[in-house]
Amino acid sequence: MVDFKSLLSNLPEVKRPLQKNIGFKEKLKWTLIMLVAFFVLSLIPLYGLGQNSLQQFEQLSIILGATFGSLLSLGIGPLVTASIVLQLLQGSGIVKFDTTTHEGRAFFQGLQKVLGVFFIIFEGAVYVLMGGLAPNAALAPGSYRTMQLMLIGQLLVGGLLVMFMDEVVSKWGFGSGISLFIVAGVALQIVVRAFSPLTSIGTWALGTGGDPVGQVWVFFKSIMSGNLDTAFFAAAAIIATIIVFIISVYAQSMKVEIPLSFGRIRGHGIRWPLKFLYTSNIPVILMAALVANIQLWASLLESWGRPILGTFTGNVPSSGVVAWLYGPDIVRTLYYSFTSGVFEWRIFMQALAYGGFFVLGSIIFSIFWVQTSGMSAQTQSKQIMASGLQIPGFRRDPRVIEQLLSRYIMPLTVMGGAAIGLLAASADLLGALSRGTGILLAVMIVYQLYEHIAQEHMMDMHPALRKIMGGNE
Repeated sequence: MVDFKSLLSNLPEVKRPLQKNIGFKEKLKWTLIMLVAFFVLSLIPLYGLGQNSLQQFEQLSIILGATFGSLLSLGIGPLVTASIVLQLLQGSGIVKFDTTTHEGRAFFQGLQKVLGVFFIIFEGAVYVLMGGLAPNAALAPGSYRTMQLMLIGQLLVGGLLVMFMDEVVSKWGFGSGISLFIVAGVALQIVVRAFSPLTSIGTWALGTGGDPVGQVWVFFKSIMSGNLDTAFFAAAAIIATIIVFIISVYAQSMKVEIPLSFGRIRGHGIRWPLKFLYTSNIPVILMAALVANIQLWASLLESWGRPILGTFTGNVPSSGVVAWLYGPDIVRTLYYSFTSGVFEWRIFMQALAYGGFFVLGSIIFSIFWVQTSGMSAQTQSKQIMASGLQIPGFRRDPRVIEQLLSRYIMPLTVMGGAAIGLLAASADLLGALSRGTGILLAVMIVYQLYEHIAQEHMMDMHPALRKIMGGNE
C-alpha cells in the first residue's frame, strides 16, 4: 500500500541552507540571480506558437507575473491557485494540517507542490486547447494535436522552473519568489511606460516621427512640438502613478495596536497590530482575477460566435457585461468633454460601474477571506491565548479577547477592502502607468520586504545601504 504522507514528504525540492541565518549578501546574490533568470525565461518564446489570443489580457498577466507567449506564460498562477485552495481548505476546517511539527510542514508543502503541478498541467491545457495559445499549423501540417501537446509540455517546463525558482528565493533569498516575480513584472512595465524611447512596434522614436512608449519622452517631445494635449495626458499618467504610490504606502503603514500583557510576567507587554488594510492585497487580487477571467471568457465566447458576455473592438470591450467591467480613461474623457462641450454620460456611468464593482467586490472578498483563512476575531483570540497574552485588567478568557477584537476586525475588514478596491479602480480610471492592481501589489510587497530586511539584516549590510534603509551608522 502506498504511503502518501511519506511520498509527499520526499518530493524533489531545493535543499535548505545548512546555516540557520544567511547573511544579507548571500540572500541578495540568490535573489538577483533568480530575478535575472525570470527575465531571461520571459524572453524565450514558445516553439510552435501561432496565434496568441492572451496578449490582450494585460491585467491578468500582471497578477500572474506572466509573459503570454513565452516560456513563462503561466507565471505564478498555478502556485498561487494551489496555495489559495489549501489555505481555504484549512481555514474552513474541511482539511486540517498540523504545521507545528516538521512532518506536518513537510506534508503540507508536499501537497502544495503536487497541487501546483496539477494546476500547471491543467492551466497549460486550458490555455492551449481553448485556443488562447494556438499552435502554428504551418510548421507541421497534419499534426495539430502533436503541436498542442508540445506547447503544453513547454508550459509544464516553464511552470516547474518557476516552482523551483520560488523555492530558491524562499529558502536562500528575500521573501518569496511569487512576490519577487510580481514586483519585477510591475516594475518593468512602469519603467518601460515611463522611460522607453522605442515606439509601440519596437523602433526608435527619435528620427522616425513616431511617438515613444515612455510617457516622460512623450511629455518633452509634445512640449517642444507645441502639442499641449498630448503633453497633458502624459503628465497626468505620471502624476496619477505617483499619487497612487504615495497613498498606497500611507495606507499600508496605518494600523491599530491592541495593548496586551503577559499573564505571568507583570509589567511586560506588547502591542498586537491590526493593519488598516487587514486582508492586505488579497481582495484586489481576487477581484482583478475575476474581471480578467470574465474578459477572457467573453473573448473566447465571441470567437465561438456566442457573445453572451459582450463584444470587443480590437482589445477593448465595446458592449455587454465586459464593457461595464472595463475601466475607461476618465482623465482623457473629462478633457475632451470640457474642450468639445459634449458630456459623455455613458463613459462616466461606465467608470462609476467599474469603480463600484471593484469596491463592492473587494469588500465581499475581504469578508470572505477573513472568515475562511483564520483571520477572524475568534481565531485571532485563540492565537493570542496560545501565546500567553491577555488584555490588561481583564481575566484570561478567549471570549473577552474575541469581544474586543470584534470591535476592530470587522470594521477594518470592510474599510480596508473598500479602500484597496477604490485605490485599484482609481489608478485604472486615471490612466496610471500600470494597472491599479499591479501598483498596489508592488507597493505592498516592497513595503513588507523593506520591513523584513530592516528587522533582520540591518547590522550586516553595507553602511551606505544601511543609511538608505533608515538605520544608524
